[in-house]
Amino acid sequence: QVQVVESGGGSVQAGGSLRLSCAASGYTYRWNCMGWFRQTPGKEREGVATIYSGDGSTYYADSVKGRFTISRDNARHTVYLQMNSLKPEDTAMYYCAAKDGVADCTGGINPALFAYWGQGTQVTVSS
Repeated sequence: QVQVVESGGGSVQAGGSLRLSCAASGYTYRWNCMGWFRQTPGKEREGVATIYSGDGSTYYADSVKGRFTISRDNARHTVYLQMNSLKPEDTAMYYCAAKDGVADCTGGINPALFAYWGQGTQVTVSS
């Protein structure tokens, strides 16, 4: 019985900031690779960022580099996404996800590799 719950979404103006949180509960033993994805209507789900608890390494999509920061509290299995300098094109439903077990974050940010998903939190950026 595992659960992944995102929070922190909302509506902001361009240039503003939001911090998303992802709380994982239940059996989350060695969920070493966790990440954030986003999706808009008519678009495929795309990877935003990942973080690997083994060494703290992170990955960011080119579109968010320098603006977004992913972090995690390993003991609490909580992942954060600090989003600064938001743009209208960042508008999407944001999902938190985890790979199963000790898997690292290699292999790209393919959503199919992530086994556990939250229900999403909406981020809307207006111009």
